[in-house]
Amino acid sequence: MEDTLPNAMSKAATPSLFTLLREDVECVSQRDPAARSRFEVLTTYPGVHALLLHRIAHRLWVFGLRYLARVVSYLARLFTNVDIHPGARIGRRFFIDHGACVVIGETSEIGDDVTLYHGVTLGGTTWNKGKRHPTLGDGVVVGAGAKILGAITLGNHVRVGANSVVVSDVPAARTVVGIPGRIVLRTEEAGADNIYGINLDHHLIPDPVGRAIACLMERIEVLEGQLSKQGAAVDGQCRTCEADDLCGTEVARKLRKE
Repeated sequence: MEDTLPNAMSKAATPSLFTLLREDVECVSQRDPAARSRFEVLTTYPGVHALLLHRIAHRLWVFGLRYLARVVSYLARLFTNVDIHPGARIGRRFFIDHGACVVIGETSEIGDDVTLYHGVTLGGTTWNKGKRHPTLGDGVVVGAGAKILGAITLGNHVRVGANSVVVSDVPAARTVVGIPGRIVLRTEEAGADNIYGINLDHHLIPDPVGRAIACLMERIEVLEGQLSKQGAAVDGQCRTCEADDLCGTEVARKLRKE
């Protein structure tokens, strides 16, 4: 990764823009089955164009040419619909799929081999100066429309489900879904990595609320069974569903038995 990110190479060892561009184009071919050639990726992918212009803008920013860096960043947003602040630090082989409506704030730090889908925001939650945007580890995948807010850290190989809102730290190798984001899986419980070692199965989203409701209903059924054995009368219909032909609890039980 560039500059002063944790575990990053020193500034003197930062790869050339040509090397970074070549890696950025190659990683698209690895993660997007629609990509048919390097030439197509280089000439028609707005995410690649936005990243190339950001790398130029970021080096201008580091050299102290702040206004010129902001101009380059503005032009990148104008032509690609991707808004990356020139102060953001982005690692190698970064891929923005579809490249639409992605926003990356000034103090964001992004590791190597990270994939963002369209509509992702790496935003801040304070007007105070200093670190106020997220840090993403290596191999992170963020689904379409997800928002990662504040100076939080997502560990290596974290996956964020589409439209989730993450506002707290996430340990490495976890899947996060929901509003606010909740950890629902470890990486080894989810789909397998692709041949390039990156797990793109961010669509495998468990339903923690549905699971909790199913657990409660099962427990209620057990308790009602115990009451029946003790001779207590158990009403099979809840008050909420008195006006309905079928009680929601009874429907759920039938579906579970089937």
